[in-house]
Amino acid sequence: MNSKVVLVTGANGGLGRFVTQAFLDAGATVVGTARKISDTDFGNPNFTAIPADISDAESAKALVEQVVAKFGRLDVVVHTVGAFGGGSPVAETDAALLQQMLAANLMSVFYVARASIAALRKTGDGRLIAIGSRQAVQPAKGVGAYSASKAAMLSLIKTVAMENEDAGMRANVILPGTMDTPGNRKAMPKADFSKWVQPAAVASLAVWLAGEGGKDVNGAAIPVYGGEV
Repeated sequence: MNSKVVLVTGANGGLGRFVTQAFLDAGATVVGTARKISDTDFGNPNFTAIPADISDAESAKALVEQVVAKFGRLDVVVHTVGAFGGGSPVAETDAALLQQMLAANLMSVFYVARASIAALRKTGDGRLIAIGSRQAVQPAKGVGAYSASKAAMLSLIKTVAMENEDAGMRANVILPGTMDTPGNRKAMPKADFSKWVQPAAVASLAVWLAGEGGKDVNGAAIPVYGGEV
């Protein structure tokens, strides 16, 4: 990854930290974005922080323009931003929750993808990698809004994959099960953490998809379920 410029959204989040560090360890030049982020979040000269709110279309566009202006190219985008909400059956789900899930899990990746596709196509080998959820393909009771938003994200990325394969661009989605993060441990203290997905495993897969090994993978929904098969 020594010659690659990689943009990671949510770079200082629970999963984003692992993804950012994995690409830095692989030798990439990494631009990390989040609403609040600084160069000091990662002690690496190959890391650049650009604060941005990618829930806004113009902000996402400006972010990508900054990356291309500074580095002259954009090779890889890894989208780790997302949100979870649930607890009620569909009949009792507030419409506001559905809108919140769509904004966090669909619109953010839509804005980033739309803004970055031209730059990714230009390299002849661009990669777009989105972090989805197992529930995009295996919905569960009480999380209809969340599952629907992740399913919509998956459909969007598959469409991007088909529309841009002519330029050598690849777009894929990683579908983790429950990830072993401090937030999830706090929310589910009685769960069996040993069965959860390690964030480092997801990060490693993202690096592989961005490299030579992932060149023949396009439009895929890749399950990473840990011990909860």
